[in-house]
Amino acid sequence: MPKRLFKKLTPNHETIRNHKHMKMFGNLLHDQNLWHMNRKSVSGAFAAGLFWAMIPIPFQMVTAAASAIIFRVNLPLSVALVWLTNPLTMPPIFFLNYQIGTLFLPTHEKVENFELSMEWLGNSLDQIWLPLYLGSFIAGIVLAILGFISIRLIWRWILVKRYHKRKQKLS
Repeated sequence: MPKRLFKKLTPNHETIRNHKHMKMFGNLLHDQNLWHMNRKSVSGAFAAGLFWAMIPIPFQMVTAAASAIIFRVNLPLSVALVWLTNPLTMPPIFFLNYQIGTLFLPTHEKVENFELSMEWLGNSLDQIWLPLYLGSFIAGIVLAILGFISIRLIWRWILVKRYHKRKQKLS
């Protein structure tokens, strides 16, 4: 199972429980389902983490953690996947999300003179917020569904492969 790989990649329980932003969840973090590695928990964590990674809001990790708690999926993996959008990947991902949003808003004018700077973003946010958030929501939903289905299929494929290997050893 890919369980070993996911366990290596995720931080331990105490690190997350003691994080300053996670203390607000208090006793909710003691639910054992948040720490299990099984097909349902990992695929749900991928869905939550990938969705919130696409949404341009501050404290994405907190929203991913809240989703993990609500849906009782693996919390460390959900929080870790939010880092898909990091300072290096944010500009191209959010620009792509903006482009997706403009496809669904035909009356929206595309912004001219695009610059990759915080100053330009601050000055243009009133023009681009609607297509940016619409595109981010669409990309988040699509990635969440793809991530959920992909993890389920990969997990199943690995289980079937191991089953056949074990069956051959017994034959």
